[in-house]
Amino acid sequence: MRHILPCLCAALAFVAIHAASAQEQLDLISPKSIVAGSAFSIQSSGSGTAALYIVGPDQVLERSLQLGTAVSFPAASLNNAGDYVVILSSDSRARTAWLEVLPQTEPAKISLLARPSRLPVDVSNAITGAAYVFDSYRNLIVTPIKVSFELSSPSGAKQSSSAVANDGAAWTEMNSTSSEGDDRFVAHAGRASVEREIRQVPGNPCQLTMTAQQSGNRLELQTAPIHDCSGNIVADGTIVTFTETYDDGQSTADVPVKRGIANVEMPDYRGAMLSVASGVVLGNQIRWEK
Repeated sequence: MRHILPCLCAALAFVAIHAASAQEQLDLISPKSIVAGSAFSIQSSGSGTAALYIVGPDQVLERSLQLGTAVSFPAASLNNAGDYVVILSSDSRARTAWLEVLPQTEPAKISLLARPSRLPVDVSNAITGAAYVFDSYRNLIVTPIKVSFELSSPSGAKQSSSAVANDGAAWTEMNSTSSEGDDRFVAHAGRASVEREIRQVPGNPCQLTMTAQQSGNRLELQTAPIHDCSGNIVADGTIVTFTETYDDGQSTADVPVKRGIANVEMPDYRGAMLSVASGVVLGNQIRWEK
């Protein structure tokens, strides 16, 4: 018995030393970062079998492996940018590492917010555009990248500007063009582009001219075609106010424009003063003496 105990103690010590040595042999070698969608590999050390887990934003990968070998992951294995934890587990032992998946640097898609979708012509800094740049896996590209903006009208008028996207976003301000119609608002980054449509409508009347003539026992008042300050015919529905002032009082009529012209019939008062206005724009006056 006395001879057995020293041998048993020596055997236990030998097992403990080799167990500790085996624990020290378990190791994990992982890249610190990769680009989304790229192939990569993870190396392990030790002997025996183990399980490898990669856990991150909306993705989990699991592999069984033989320790001491490398595990290769093909392209498109990890697509979502973000921080992943890599876990190597074997016989109640574990090693962990962090792996950062970076967005690609080549733009593949642009999201463009253009406001407003409808506005009057010739207004300074009235159009705003915000562009967000994504890679082929819809990760927001956070490295600085140039974004070009262009606004063009059916008449051929063009404006352009550029901005550097920081943290994936770039924005601009532009004037509305001088011609009514559907303008094209385009954002470019690399080979990616996106287009939005902005409807530009005529502005407020710039000047008013009317004529008056007898129509039976009434007066017929009619404007000449009404334009905005850029020469566009004003929109149908624009309100024109006709006023007739005479000795005993005043008559007014609010009339919507139709096809650029407004007309109305008023009472026939000799010596009446006739006037026309729309918003803050005053037209000519006529003294009715006929």
